[in-house]
Amino acid sequence: MFFWFAGLSFAAVLIVFSSPALDYRMVMTGAVLPAGEALIAGPWVLHTLIAPVAVLAIVMLLTQNRRLVRRQWLGLPIGLFMHLVLDGSWSTSQQFWWPFLGTEGVLGGSRVPEFSRPLVIGLGMEVIGLATLAALAVRLDLLGEGRQLFVSKGQILRDRMED
Repeated sequence: MFFWFAGLSFAAVLIVFSSPALDYRMVMTGAVLPAGEALIAGPWVLHTLIAPVAVLAIVMLLTQNRRLVRRQWLGLPIGLFMHLVLDGSWSTSQQFWWPFLGTEGVLGGSRVPEFSRPLVIGLGMEVIGLATLAALAVRLDLLGEGRQLFVSKGQILRDRMED
């Protein structure tokens, strides 16, 4: 699962924050990153609440008095939070609240939630994510004038936010 997390996290954060200056590349990276735990027999810590909270705390501590750097890196924990929402990780209490509800047999050794769905559901989710990304690319002019700003800084043209 890639496009589901990238597309829907981009769209949701764009709608909620309405910020042309947020680095949406970092949001999408954070949203996709936990899916990589499938490669190491996850789910692991990125499918728990403690990971995005810890990353958020680290970003806030390391970027004190550096507003522009903070704005860029805040997208990462926001994306990690979006993954938990879009994946339904919150529906597995033992895993979501790890280690607060116990640590025995919760992490590792099973399939990550995004790959435990039936194939047709997973493919449908990917199509929805890809369609969302395509619609955003057109709406935000990411294939034309806005492409350079998005590629270099992950930002959206301000005038596209007001349409």
